[in-house]
Amino acid sequence: MSGFSLSSEPFTLARDCNAVMVPQGESVTLPAGQTGYITQALVGSFTVYVEGNLFRVAGSDADALGKEPPPPLELAADASDADVEKLVWQQLRTVFDPEIPINVVELGLVYDVSLESAASEQRKVYVKMTLTAPGCGMGDVLIDDARTKLELIPTVVEADVDLVFDPPWNHSMMSDAAKLETGML
Repeated sequence: MSGFSLSSEPFTLARDCNAVMVPQGESVTLPAGQTGYITQALVGSFTVYVEGNLFRVAGSDADALGKEPPPPLELAADASDADVEKLVWQQLRTVFDPEIPINVVELGLVYDVSLESAASEQRKVYVKMTLTAPGCGMGDVLIDDARTKLELIPTVVEADVDLVFDPPWNHSMMSDAAKLETGML
């Protein structure tokens, strides 16, 4: 659960900022000068409260909130597929449902990760993941977030994140840490 903080830190947007409504998943632009509160600072994204609504703001827009964007990812020049796969799992641990302060790996939503070599030291990443509920409005946002974060990994030229519902997700798929965090252990 590292990388999560719960707060109620006030902010004023320094510039127009793209955001996603929670839980609807609708993309909006919050205008410069808008005030609100950062309610969650997750690795690579923020959940903010503005005029009675929750929004997810990507880490790449951290500067609009007066925060530092995440540092670029680094990978050794002679990195193996195992090194890249380790970084893939690290990146997936930075993907959070804005309503649940637990990453998709700990929630048990990631079913499979595989790599394929592409041209000259480049790789494609394939991920199969699910949602806690098939009708989750944030599904497309979580998939896009995972894809975007995986494509930040050096040597990864494409990330294909497939949404699957077989087997259906249930609470037993959560890590013990996630169960403890949600009071289910």
